Amino acid sequence: MDGLRKLTASFVVPGPCGVAVRDRLKHLTPEDERVLRAVGAHQGALASRDLKARCADGLEHGAQTWAARKRELTALSSSRIAGAITKATHDQWALTRRCQAAHIQNLTAGIKTLRHRLSLPLGEKGTKRAAGGYRSKSEWFRTSRRLAALEDRHTAAVADRQAGRVRVVRGGKRLLNTRHHLTETELTEDEWRERWEAGRWFVAADGESGKRFGNETIRVTPDGEVSIRLPVPLAHLANTKHGRYVLTARIAFAHRGAEWADRIEANRAVAYRIHLDTKRGRWYLTASWQRPVVQTLPLETARARGMIGVDTNADHFAAYRLDRHGNPVGEPHRFGYDLSGSAGHRDAQIRHALTRLINWAVRVGVTAIGIEDLDFTPEKTREKHGRQKRFRQLISGIPTGKLKARLVSMAAEHGLSVVAVDPAYTSMWGAQHWQKPLATPRRKMSRHDAAGIAIGRRALGHRVRRRTAPPPHDRSDRAGHRTAQAGPGTRGREGIRPPTTDRPPGGPPPSGKRKREPSASKTVRDAPSTQQWVQDSLMRTG
Repeated sequence: MDGLRKLTASFVVPGPCGVAVRDRLKHLTPEDERVLRAVGAHQGALASRDLKARCADGLEHGAQTWAARKRELTALSSSRIAGAITKATHDQWALTRRCQAAHIQNLTAGIKTLRHRLSLPLGEKGTKRAAGGYRSKSEWFRTSRRLAALEDRHTAAVADRQAGRVRVVRGGKRLLNTRHHLTETELTEDEWRERWEAGRWFVAADGESGKRFGNETIRVTPDGEVSIRLPVPLAHLANTKHGRYVLTARIAFAHRGAEWADRIEANRAVAYRIHLDTKRGRWYLTASWQRPVVQTLPLETARARGMIGVDTNADHFAAYRLDRHGNPVGEPHRFGYDLSGSAGHRDAQIRHALTRLINWAVRVGVTAIGIEDLDFTPEKTREKHGRQKRFRQLISGIPTGKLKARLVSMAAEHGLSVVAVDPAYTSMWGAQHWQKPLATPRRKMSRHDAAGIAIGRRALGHRVRRRTAPPPHDRSDRAGHRTAQAGPGTRGREGIRPPTTDRPPGGPPPSGKRKREPSASKTVRDAPSTQQWVQDSLMRTG
């Protein structure tokens, strides 16, 4: 085991702490859309101005600067809208700082890899864990130029972080760059402008417990009526008292509708957001709220009824059910998905595959699903894998972060726990110890199926290997038992076979005389023994 890194302990992933549901605002009148566009544009401009001020503050931000920004926004909108805008600004700035730190980490990893490869002689072969030297002088020279470029980027990024400078684009950097490639994206300037403006609108409000229906700015009644508290400059557009505008649309959340209704009837906080999908020309309302923190299920409790080990791949989940002792049960299962196409299509494919996986887990009666704690962040750089463009595209296409978050959220609704395990060596050891023994003429075992077993055993706290290695053939007494399946102290698995008679072999009878008389003829066989020795199961129980 020399040279292998230390494995991290498995753990139960905490459950989701928030809920979000969405419904379409149907049958809006032209006046409704005009009001929504006006509110979104006005509050979007305030949000852009506030984000600019927050970025200018940098690391000097404090409670006083935040209060000053909020007072300035309150005069142009309302206190609650100003609070929602400043909170969104703080969240955006913090997210940008985290992305900045990840970018610096990627640059550091790339620089380290390039420096190592440039220090090697030309043509030196690499290993499985480290790349070798470059093949030619021209490739070495081009890489040295790229190293200089990465070092410049790293220096600039570190300077920005130390100074507290961040770069944020409200509406999205990708959409901004699309403006220069309208022909390739088959968009007109007017269509792009509509998407750009809609992406920068801000029609959202945080919930407040104790207020009527949980939100004073965007209010939704139990019968689905939606009303908006207009900002001060747009108060003349109100169609009811207290500066509110009531939309003609009615909403009814088909998913989690009962939970949402319970919250608003108890006046508990619910946050709302209204946005326009420019591709479809539809308006949507999203409701979200926080759930109370639920105590995470202990790891031993999650393991009590077995586990399903899931190996994540580019086009399918390979899952295998194991009992609590780590023995594979039944046949391998594969849940396929297609990650090509649009983001909506990919997300739907992941949801469908996870739904089938969870339904199967509920049917077989397990209480936990074991999955690898994957993170491909350091694996996506071109410096590490070089010319392996297809492999880099493969690992970049696996949505590990979104997959784990969605699995935890969906599993919690069915009472299932998710156990995250260290992904190291699961494919290699699974194929080595499980693929061939479980393969039969009627069962085709793939490397991914065997990896699912390895993941499940690691989640259960067992070793991946089925048994210890056999001892040397010449000195088996020194090395111990040949197939030690069970651990020490397990009842009856490594003991001496009990005698088939009522006395030890070769010992005297208990009474000092025979129990039966000698047979008259030597050709008559002895009567069969009435005792039977039952062979214990060979399946591992520890």
